[in-house]
Amino acid sequence: MGIHFFSLHASSYQNPITFDLMMICYKHNLIIFYQFLRFFMRNIYLADTILSIMADFYTKGQVAVSASQLCEQLSQSRPTVNRYLESMVLAGDLIRIGKGPATRYQLPAIARVEAHALPRFASPEWSKEALALQSSLQQPLGNRIPITYQRHFLENYQPNLSHLLPVELANSLYQEGKMRGQQPAGTYARKILEPLLLDLSWWSSQLEGNRYSVLATEELFKRGRLSGEAVDSDAVMLLNHKAAIEFMVDAVPSYGLTTAVIYNLHSLLMQDLLADVEALGTIRTTVVNITGTTYIPTQIPVLLEEMLTLIIEKARLIKNPIEAAFFMWVHLAYLQPFEDGNKRTSRLSANIPLMLYNCSPLSFLDVNPQDYSMAMMGVYEQNNTAMAVDLFAWTYRRSVKKYAVMLESLGAPDPLRAKYRELLTEVIQAVVREQKSVDEAMQKVVIDGADSEPFMAMLRHELSLLGVHNCARYRLSMAQTEVWVVKGRRLDV
Repeated sequence: MGIHFFSLHASSYQNPITFDLMMICYKHNLIIFYQFLRFFMRNIYLADTILSIMADFYTKGQVAVSASQLCEQLSQSRPTVNRYLESMVLAGDLIRIGKGPATRYQLPAIARVEAHALPRFASPEWSKEALALQSSLQQPLGNRIPITYQRHFLENYQPNLSHLLPVELANSLYQEGKMRGQQPAGTYARKILEPLLLDLSWWSSQLEGNRYSVLATEELFKRGRLSGEAVDSDAVMLLNHKAAIEFMVDAVPSYGLTTAVIYNLHSLLMQDLLADVEALGTIRTTVVNITGTTYIPTQIPVLLEEMLTLIIEKARLIKNPIEAAFFMWVHLAYLQPFEDGNKRTSRLSANIPLMLYNCSPLSFLDVNPQDYSMAMMGVYEQNNTAMAVDLFAWTYRRSVKKYAVMLESLGAPDPLRAKYRELLTEVIQAVVREQKSVDEAMQKVVIDGADSEPFMAMLRHELSLLGVHNCARYRLSMAQTEVWVVKGRRLDV
């Protein structure tokens, strides 16, 4: 009977002692056999419990689970849980996703289902130059020459005389992406803010290995914050993107492209993701290494600061916003000025010139992470932008088409809303931030007599819809808005 039990469970969740050795122990010592039996029963029980917890997380909308979350649920030590997880991965009962602190575990059946929901990546039609670059980058690392930061790549660039994008392509993309008519800077981005928040946050995070689905991200944004669940770095990454984009939409029209704006973007993007809070929004003093490439970024803080300042100075002089966007994207990523989050910062920073000129934002829609990584390697190792050019043009056109349709669906601007746009923002800020009643907030506002009643109707309608998911339109923080909503949206206090 005992031998039969062993034959049934010997392959389950991997005791490091071999089956043959267990049989020897059984033959020579029934006590040892009994101890092994107890171990296997506990092993199987704990493994089944892990599977049950994973399934429960999935029903709540979380596809992948961290080891720390399992430790909390199981009340077991981290080493114990890690041993079981490793064994279950080897047995094919779990799938491991990510590396280091970002490691997550997923049920195989769920992984197959989720695979259909993941983006089906496409790729640009690569130019001959891009294909040649790809071929050279596919050589083993040992065959590629180690190289560090080449400052001449930036210093030799002369705004409006030098070009990273072909001039004809940059001009064409500008014509395709610009908003028609004269509007204040940032109007385009503000009009499509809600889809932009989701698109840019999600696609940029996907390029960092984030495992949240679009639907899960949308639900997270509706909640506005992590509400009591275990710390999830993927969720933090997405919420940080959202906060950084909201900051950009608010700050860029007023401050333009400055070092302060870039530093704040980095600080928001990496909040709660960097162990050293002093590294947020500051030039790094630590060594940065990039895996999978022979590129070694410069480790000299003075040079990093000097080059970052020069990047911004030159970008501000570029007349074509598409060229300026590409310039920011390429050079910020190449410089690696921050301890972490450099590519994230470069992707959002690329949108600053586009916002200033009311062009379609760049959301990196449908970009394959492998294509992205190789395009960056071309810049890192060879200062060759051939792949980056093809990828940028391809994904920007996808953004242009999507947001043009959204703008069209909005129709012509509401004359009343356009006329009183800033006054509406001012009143709503007073109601939410200062907890004033509508009547109190309206005391210092001057409205034309005929517009008074329609304005009040518009104001109350906007307040009824206001929440943490759309408060950026009125330059309100999510925390301020949440307090007001929790208090019952009181309008007549």
